[in-house]
Amino acid sequence: MANSASTDAFVEFERVQKSYDGETLVVKDLNLQMPQGEFLTMLGPSGSGKTTCLMMLAGFETATHGDIRLDGVSINNIPPHKRGIGMVFQNYALFPHMTIAENLSFPLEVRKMGKSDREAKIKRALDMVEMGDFGGRRPSQLSGGQQQRVALARALVFEPELVLMDEPLGALDKQLREKMQFEITHLAHSLGITTVYVTHDQTEALTMSDRVAVFDDGRIQQLAPPDQLYEAPVNSFVAQFIGENNTLEGTVKEIKAGRALVQLDDGGLIDCTPVHDSVQAGARTRVSIRPERVEYNKDRLQEGAHTLKAEVLEFIYMGDIFRTRLRVAGNEEFIIKTRNAPDQVRLKPGEQIEIGWLPEDCRALDA
Repeated sequence: MANSASTDAFVEFERVQKSYDGETLVVKDLNLQMPQGEFLTMLGPSGSGKTTCLMMLAGFETATHGDIRLDGVSINNIPPHKRGIGMVFQNYALFPHMTIAENLSFPLEVRKMGKSDREAKIKRALDMVEMGDFGGRRPSQLSGGQQQRVALARALVFEPELVLMDEPLGALDKQLREKMQFEITHLAHSLGITTVYVTHDQTEALTMSDRVAVFDDGRIQQLAPPDQLYEAPVNSFVAQFIGENNTLEGTVKEIKAGRALVQLDDGGLIDCTPVHDSVQAGARTRVSIRPERVEYNKDRLQEGAHTLKAEVLEFIYMGDIFRTRLRVAGNEEFIIKTRNAPDQVRLKPGEQIEIGWLPEDCRALDA
């Protein structure tokens, strides 16, 4: 999904900054536009500013500078309960003394909705999350996964146009977490709800989002669809943070026909795609290659592939894939992931092999 022009942006941050002490900026000059119906994930390590952005949008934090707009209207001075935004937290935040139906009724009562309308909306919301038979129970009688479904239903019950989710699946086990990822994405898209989702889990961000905003040090480092983030990271931080990544250090010899010729520190020469402004002749660079883009079966190497010598340090069978750790150009943590296929060679530690990849799969980033 392309960046929306600010005129048709549904959610908009314009030059937003946040400081708690008047000196250190937790969020630095944030500009972001979201079209209606988009599922956007804010992803980043702890302290990167992603949750603060979510809290400013919800109204629980105030921006120190800049403007936050919802459907073209500035919401800086509108209190949280009047913003009409649904919220889902990691700790569910359900009222323990109320039944599930009463929990869902609460946001509708606040909005002065009549009893029959409330009951119809509660039934619809619980059915949406497959919890239709649980209205009479209390939160303590439900499992973690069921409570999270109820929290989701409560956020959706008053049919908000915007839903904010802060690490909502953090407390769930892996299998349930993956199931809920697909359910939430499906619900958001089928209802056409604009969703802002905060997580530090890259897999979650890649599988759920239309676009992902990768945060570090209070700034968005890259804002792009998941495949673009993974295949074409714009800097070293994004390359390292999203998925697994191999790096080799070197110096740029020359830039020619859109390719960077890089002299690796151990003497090897490789061709790469330069993706950062700092990648100029004579500059230091960090070269990035994804583990699944590297091949060691000679007959599978494509024409035009680069080859480097490598020593096998570890070969791990993982069921669907083999994971091999190598020593390559001085790096002892170089990983290759290969599909478990009948013709795939199984390697042994100590073996000297040749590995290869295509120049377009190798990216020259900032040093």
